[in-house]
Amino acid sequence: MFFSKLLELLISPDLWHATLEFGALLLLPALGGVISENSGVTNIAMEGMMLTGAFFGAIIAVDTHSVILGTLAAIVAGGAMSWVHAFFSIRFKANQIVSGIAINIAATGLTGFLLFTLTNGAGVSALPGNETLPFLGIRVFNTVPVLGWIDTVLLQQNIVFYIAIVVLLATQYLLYRTNIGLRIRSVGEHPQAADTAGINVQRIRYWCVVTSGLLSGLAGAYLSLGIAQIFNPNMTAGRGFIALAAVVFGKWKPRGTAIACLIFGLGQALQNRLQLLPATGIGIIDTPLHSVPLVSMIPYLLTILALVGLVGRAVAPAADGIPYEPGGE
Repeated sequence: MFFSKLLELLISPDLWHATLEFGALLLLPALGGVISENSGVTNIAMEGMMLTGAFFGAIIAVDTHSVILGTLAAIVAGGAMSWVHAFFSIRFKANQIVSGIAINIAATGLTGFLLFTLTNGAGVSALPGNETLPFLGIRVFNTVPVLGWIDTVLLQQNIVFYIAIVVLLATQYLLYRTNIGLRIRSVGEHPQAADTAGINVQRIRYWCVVTSGLLSGLAGAYLSLGIAQIFNPNMTAGRGFIALAAVVFGKWKPRGTAIACLIFGLGQALQNRLQLLPATGIGIIDTPLHSVPLVSMIPYLLTILALVGLVGRAVAPAADGIPYEPGGE
């Protein structure tokens, strides 16, 4: 029974729909991380930026009854947190890892405090349909044998999924087909040479870090207003760190990062779906899978395995994480 259900799960369009859904959730902050780190600024604060975006997106959507205003608030909130990271990392040359950790901790405390204060401890209940991000819901192949899964997998996604695809294509084009992308990569590889050529290193890095925050904020809105349709404290649950791992897995390139996000998205989808399978009389799966810690660990185990297997062969931009003083060495 268990193994037949497992096989059904693996070929189920619902599993691959969820894989793309969670993959897009990771892709947005991960692409922001690609841009930021190619400019030379390490951004491990994507977790906090996503959480802040998720909170403000939900709160503003509930208060204004507008999902558009909620989404914009989430993007701005993520951008504001990233500006703080950029300010301390670039202006004051603070340790970028420490700055990122501080923002993650601050975001957890700030969102928890504001949630309790603004809702009098009641929290945010399930959002009504007019306050959530819409799904496309197009049916094209539903009457065609075999091809019907295309509707479920590709054409029933949230609107943010398609935005993430556009952002992926735009990031790939920006970094490798434009003068701006060349400047970003030169700043991340050799900021002194870029400075000598007349490129404003600090300005480029500010814009790249803030862009990372804007995309992380949008991912937060996608999580609270699209996927979960509710806000819970610390609901990002480490997804910002998984997005960072995807950047490393993808060797700081958009296409490789997208593939990593799909792999990690599959892990998240498997985690959710495996918990619904029936138990059998075989060892560990004799108990309900939702009570087996290993199932909940699947996305994080995949992250660790990916990093252990590939981080030694991945080479970051030469100046990534290294502060730069204009006119200096």
